[in-house]
Amino acid sequence: MLSKDGITDSTKKFNKLFFGIEDCDEDEQRKKIEEMNGLMEEMKQKELETILIEKLFNKISIKIEEKKMSMENAILLLKHVGYYKALKKISKLNFNGTSLDYIFVRMILNKATKNEEKNEKLLIDLCKCFALLKDGVISPELLSICVPCLLKNALMKDKREETQKEVEIALLGLSDMGYCYFRQELYLKEIIEIIKHQQKHRNLTKLAYQSAWKFFIYIYSNDYILKDMIVNELHFGREAARELNELTRNVNWKKKKEEMSKEEAKDEFILMRWLDAINYYNSFCKLWNEECVELIGSVVRVFRAAKDNHSVISNQCIYPLRNATENRVVKVDELLKGGAVEAVLEEMQGRTVDDGMLFNCLQFFTNVSEKLKEKEKDEKEKVKRKAIKRKIFEKMEEEGYEDTITSFYGIFDFLNRNLSLPFNELSFNISGYFVYV
Repeated sequence: MLSKDGITDSTKKFNKLFFGIEDCDEDEQRKKIEEMNGLMEEMKQKELETILIEKLFNKISIKIEEKKMSMENAILLLKHVGYYKALKKISKLNFNGTSLDYIFVRMILNKATKNEEKNEKLLIDLCKCFALLKDGVISPELLSICVPCLLKNALMKDKREETQKEVEIALLGLSDMGYCYFRQELYLKEIIEIIKHQQKHRNLTKLAYQSAWKFFIYIYSNDYILKDMIVNELHFGREAARELNELTRNVNWKKKKEEMSKEEAKDEFILMRWLDAINYYNSFCKLWNEECVELIGSVVRVFRAAKDNHSVISNQCIYPLRNATENRVVKVDELLKGGAVEAVLEEMQGRTVDDGMLFNCLQFFTNVSEKLKEKEKDEKEKVKRKAIKRKIFEKMEEEGYEDTITSFYGIFDFLNRNLSLPFNELSFNISGYFVYV
């Protein structure tokens, strides 16, 4: 139970173990650290936030400098700090700018310069910790060291659980580096090999595989030549749909988030990361195939499953659906086949909708309407387009779409003025939202 100062029995025990470390020999230190790692696994987000503070990192750096904690033991602790930072969704870790931050930078650069084989494992571990702990952009110099080290570690084919855990941590660290800037072609071969090997052997953990795709998608989706590989060779649509469907089956949607087991909470975390990657893909990838229709259907299933007890996930689903309507290569009939049109209608009518969700739902239908107003030169396409328009119109009429839009008329101005979102303003002309045959 969380006290007024945010301290729980778990956090008290963690702090007691940590401050008693310097009085132990290395083996006893390791046992205490393993116990601390176990405590972090059980802690809730708010508990972790009370211990993963700047003071902790500065204390660790002092223990290292004074040789009261070996670097190996510090890495054992910090690797798990970074890992649970990700799993518990701690947005800011207070690691940046600490004395420990500077120690890691110095050691990584030093070990990379020496380039000795005996330093390789230590260098990889340093890079893992640094990638997981660091918030924001990493310098090009450090990226040029960390990314190859982590990819090399992630390429290990050993199926043992211990090895695969290290691979998972390496790929998790890499996945957030997609936001950084470096020469893409340097790492293309390795990440493709990791994804292809997983598709053939299925030996990676779910989080490791998602992290590999996140790294790949964020770096290469804007490369025109590689888009064909992403869509037609590596089959992003098929793979993401398969993973999403399995995760959807694993989560007990009747439970509220706080009632979930550790395994269910981790599956939910991975599912959210897939939704982020799919959202990015739907926004920027300009190739589309039948597998992507299956992907839309998978997002819709999550959308519906999550809406009662997991509004954060449900709200996350609207973005890839809306962005699909903004992608010029996505056809309206594909959105129909995937169930997106019906699902968004249900969302608008089925419960109290918050402003952000409402805005995105209305934007979804605005974009659908605009797509259906586009001119077709080919006669067959004109006939097909007319049939789709009729189907959409009937669905909207059947579901009371006109009444729904009219009921929101009075708050359009509020949404336009108060939602600081990078979308086109909603029109006051309600007729603009309807599809005429």
